[in-house]
Amino acid sequence: MSTSRLQTLLICLSFLSLATSGQKKIELTGPDHNLKFIFSIAGHDAEYSVMYKGQTLVDNSPLALHFSDGQLDHNIVAGKASFRKGNNSYTLVVGKTSKVDDQYNEVEIPLQQFNGGARRIILRVRAFNDGLAFRYEFPEQADWKLLELTDEKTTFHLTGNPTAHALFLPNYTSSHEGKYATIAFNDIREDTLMDMPVLFEFPNHVFMAITEAALIDYAGMYLVKEKDHLRSRLSPHPKYPGLLVKANLPHPSPWRVMLISDRVGTLIESNIITDLNESCKIADVSWIKPGKTTFPWWNGNVLPDTINAPGNNFVTQKYYIDFCARNGLEYHSVVEYGLHQWYMDDGISFQPGPHSDVTTPVPGLNMKEVCDYAKSKGVGIRVWVHWAALYPKLDTAFALFEQWGLKGMMVDFMDRDDQEMVNIQTEILQKAAAHHLHIQFHGAYKNTGLSRTYPNEFTREGTLNYETNKWSKDADADHDINFPFTRMLAGSTDYHLGGFRAVPDSLYVIQYTRPLMMSTRCHMLAMYVVLENYQGMVCDYPAAYEGQPGFEFIKEVPTVWDETKVLDAKVGEYIVISRRKNNEWYIGGITNHNSRQLKIPMNFLGEGNFTCDIYSDADDVRQYPNHINKLTRQLTSHDMVEIRLAASGGFTMHIRKSP
Repeated sequence: MSTSRLQTLLICLSFLSLATSGQKKIELTGPDHNLKFIFSIAGHDAEYSVMYKGQTLVDNSPLALHFSDGQLDHNIVAGKASFRKGNNSYTLVVGKTSKVDDQYNEVEIPLQQFNGGARRIILRVRAFNDGLAFRYEFPEQADWKLLELTDEKTTFHLTGNPTAHALFLPNYTSSHEGKYATIAFNDIREDTLMDMPVLFEFPNHVFMAITEAALIDYAGMYLVKEKDHLRSRLSPHPKYPGLLVKANLPHPSPWRVMLISDRVGTLIESNIITDLNESCKIADVSWIKPGKTTFPWWNGNVLPDTINAPGNNFVTQKYYIDFCARNGLEYHSVVEYGLHQWYMDDGISFQPGPHSDVTTPVPGLNMKEVCDYAKSKGVGIRVWVHWAALYPKLDTAFALFEQWGLKGMMVDFMDRDDQEMVNIQTEILQKAAAHHLHIQFHGAYKNTGLSRTYPNEFTREGTLNYETNKWSKDADADHDINFPFTRMLAGSTDYHLGGFRAVPDSLYVIQYTRPLMMSTRCHMLAMYVVLENYQGMVCDYPAAYEGQPGFEFIKEVPTVWDETKVLDAKVGEYIVISRRKNNEWYIGGITNHNSRQLKIPMNFLGEGNFTCDIYSDADDVRQYPNHINKLTRQLTSHDMVEIRLAASGGFTMHIRKSP
């Protein structure tokens, strides 16, 4: 008998022995013992349950995998479980916190089909204090070298009838933008795709969000309701009909994540998503400099009448570069002019044509000249590109961009998360890093924590935002207050921030140039703090900002943080977030269409005296929503600050140690 056949026989006998001797439940708890994951084999089906503080949230939920040549479904047996304790201690180049130190407990559970020969997988589970995650690992085996996954049946049998906060999508090819629905679980229509993260509210104010982490060389995951439970659905592979994932072994799936707490702010503060990703793979990160950027497309490329020959040329770029230099903004984005992108293209509506060429600027635009001038002013230059125009020339383009002196780019219209697109985005990040370029993915799926591994990923869109003010009224305050509890749980969220033309609802009109805002100016200022976004936009034109109340806050607010605390929050109603950079704190709070009075405790400040600048909605803000009150006062950690938020309003605070 050959060695490989002997090994196969021994493995089968080992699992058979466990199967015939009866299998006990395998339990894993988080470090503080509030969370419990329970695995069992029920009638030779693999199942799991999740409990939090004694309350069952997920009950008897089957796990199954189907392959092109078989399945791991029924008649499953589990091998001996291996337990260990772990610690995630690392620093983040870009993030809502700079230093992470998270403990977890882990169990590794070998699984095999009872009558499936030697084919086996590993179920790896990690339990933290603020959530848990599991993934499937496919080891290389004597008779199994290639993974061809046709279905992943990860189920979530939620108990009771929790309230869901979710984005429903029509199909797998989506920009992941839309209005969030608040709906009872029992009322969710079956077989309709739900984007992740999805937030569920259980009785006793327990919150659970489901999402994924470390999406690498795999298909993106969605949720659908089937009868009384949720199950996973993966984006189909565009080149292999019937397949979801095709990869050489060994190969892991992404982590299936459940963020859990009886305090919703804990889910926002959690670092589990980055915990589950690999360490930074960029040796030298000194060139990675997050910051704020112009994005003139949003305002319609507004220029003063005195500009000579406006267009996609040096004169126009100089006007915005000088604005950045005067106000300490780190980047200017070169996008388009006259609805034509900055590079040669014979396509329509920004879609690449047959002769699209991202290495050739339009006539009259010398990108090296623009980059050199910006560098002399201490400003970096970024560009917008359509992914399908960029990808065929990826190596050539990145080498040329580095020669020009570009610092980064927005890559747009991805609109897929199948395995092929996931790999394209990873490749873009890897090759961009080699040329010292940062990336902002637009029209893309949610974050899965890859900014830890490749911190040149500054942000992702994946949510409806103020770009839609150019054609709709969708991005109102009620929408703004939903995404911090949904999409933002996954990580940095790209938003077209900085609109300084708020009007009462009765005066709001749709306009493509100089778009209007539906929420107060203080609401807009607060979004720079509420939002986790390492590439903050300053989208309006220079004359809309300079000399305007509140612009000083935009100039000084950071985009990455050392610490994040949610001070107060109620899903769908309001949120107050405090973020620290070095020794200074920034607080942002927004509300929905209802006005409210909030009391903000300062007990997170520590000892000493502090000076605080407070920006709040003015008394006449209902008629003049751009009006703000600015107050400077002294604080200690024993103080409680009372703030009034107008309907669709907000407030910000900038706190620093007093001399």
